[in-house]
Amino acid sequence: MATVTAPAPRLALPGVLRHRAAHKLLLLALAAAILVPLANAHWASGSWPRALTVDLSGPLGRANDWIIDNRDSSPLFLYFFGYISNAVVLSVRGVYLVLLAAGWAGVTAFGALVAWRVAGVRLAVGTGVAFLACGLLGMWVPTMQTLALMVVAVLTSVVVGAVLGLAGGLSERTDRALRPVLDTMQVLPAFAYLLPVVLVFGIGVPAAVLATVVYAAPPMARLTALGLRNADPEVLEAVESLGATGRQRLLTARLPLARKQLLLGLNQTIMMALSMAVIASVIGAGGLGDRVYQALASVDVGAALAAGIPIVLLAVVLDRVTAAAGEQTDESAGEPGSTLRPWLYALGATVAVAVAARLAGALDWPSGWTLNIAEPVNRVVDWMTAHLYSGVPYLGGTADWAGHFTTWVLDPVRDGLQWLPWWSVLLIVAALAWVIGTWRTALTAVLAMAAIGVLGVWKPSLDTLSQVLAAVAVTLVLGFATGIAAARSDRFERALRPVLDVCQTMPQFVYLIPVVALFGVGRAPAVAAAVVYALPAVVRITTQGLRQVDPAALESARSLGATSAQQLRQIQLPLARPALLLAVNQGVVLVLAVVIIGGLVGGGALGYDAVFGLAQGDLATGLVAGAAIVCLGLMLDRVTQPTERRTKKGA
Repeated sequence: MATVTAPAPRLALPGVLRHRAAHKLLLLALAAAILVPLANAHWASGSWPRALTVDLSGPLGRANDWIIDNRDSSPLFLYFFGYISNAVVLSVRGVYLVLLAAGWAGVTAFGALVAWRVAGVRLAVGTGVAFLACGLLGMWVPTMQTLALMVVAVLTSVVVGAVLGLAGGLSERTDRALRPVLDTMQVLPAFAYLLPVVLVFGIGVPAAVLATVVYAAPPMARLTALGLRNADPEVLEAVESLGATGRQRLLTARLPLARKQLLLGLNQTIMMALSMAVIASVIGAGGLGDRVYQALASVDVGAALAAGIPIVLLAVVLDRVTAAAGEQTDESAGEPGSTLRPWLYALGATVAVAVAARLAGALDWPSGWTLNIAEPVNRVVDWMTAHLYSGVPYLGGTADWAGHFTTWVLDPVRDGLQWLPWWSVLLIVAALAWVIGTWRTALTAVLAMAAIGVLGVWKPSLDTLSQVLAAVAVTLVLGFATGIAAARSDRFERALRPVLDVCQTMPQFVYLIPVVALFGVGRAPAVAAAVVYALPAVVRITTQGLRQVDPAALESARSLGATSAQQLRQIQLPLARPALLLAVNQGVVLVLAVVIIGGLVGGGALGYDAVFGLAQGDLATGLVAGAAIVCLGLMLDRVTQPTERRTKKGA
């Protein structure tokens, strides 16, 4: 009888060494042990070598001159950009003329009837009050100008974003290819791409609409792709087993299942578009943004707030209507005929009101029905500056808070980043990106960071990075905590929604002056502005992700005796991981998007360069700073977003 030889026992590795990330870190450590001494010997100073930089001022200057010389004669401008410009102008003008023809009574009636059809009497009354408030503030005509521009910009953004999101949601390869494009569209500061847009289209409505589309389309694309990818696999398998084609599966299963994400994308697109109203006014958009910009040029906070409030009211109304549409069930929609009939009634009632107003000679808002809030607001701002800036007992005042935050947080982070040798920064980026992703992720992150050095803006980019890291950390801590609380309490979420609307839609220029008045000029108010702007998106996406967790999983956990904290930690947060990662991504890109504001209030670094480039017409300075911000956003995206392969395998 043959003897069986027992296999030799394998050497048991510790649990940490069996982890996939540990293998990657060991390989990186081995590579660092070889490359670091060589890099330190060759570039001992640690600063980015001048020999590895590229001067783009010459090529960009020649491009600037070519555009100016050929704008009126080149077929590219006459038969392509010219047609786009004319289409935008005609669309905005057509919507504006329709609004003027309807008059203030017709527009208010139509808005209230649409809100009543979608969500009931309460929202209808609120919508009517919102439109009337725009008139009471003396801003009816600017509001209609902004509304006309926003209708065209939002519709274009939704179409562009939905097409991109559809492509990304149905193909992982396309999604990976689109991510840097969407990052570039959303992260590139408005002041950086306003200059080339103005060079091509000139100052006016077309440039403003296209700039708004570039900024507002990415949220629609991202959330559309997220909704399509997260469709219930069991439903898709059931539809496929019935012999449905790919198109039928998309129309009957994927899109209906992604309805909430699509409407959230519409919501975010509207918010982004309205937040661009003031920045677009710099290049001739007119409307409410122009009123805000003119008021702030004279440091008149009250007048700026009077023009900023209608922007917020428009955002609140559109947010409530889209949210209510998302909550409607298929059964509540009814038959096609019963769905169309109320809309026809609403349109007929609007026409009747508009005709009655025209016959009565009351199309325009009555000049005597206005309320001046500028003076009381300015008195409140003066009081806040006099009493809260310094000298608050025990607390020290907001100026002291800003100083402590700068001294204890911003300065150490900036000095630490700038002290590190450039090659060690690249190594750290590679390690972070590879640990949570693949070698392609790490390579992309390293190349994006290296491109900053090649552009010759290494030190200012690290200064900007320190501000971004501080703002993102504060945003995520506050956003996740607030989002969790909102997901667990309907009452808290309802109370929070108007606050989020105000924070997200109030133009940055409006709350910038109170922030500077309270915190002074410097990097701390720049961080505060970025946090206020990025926080609402993080809170909304976190709340949405936690609320969409399968109720059956929570019910099973409760039946096993899990506490509320255990359900959150073990069920909701793991299942909502895609939404939480998207919240991190949006927090990063939105903070980067307002880094330009930091340049206006003393933040310096890349934000100042972008503002200077637009103010001086310096295409090289503005685009180089904008490109560096895009590279920062791409790098941060790669080190914070696990790849699909990583997500499936788990940690």
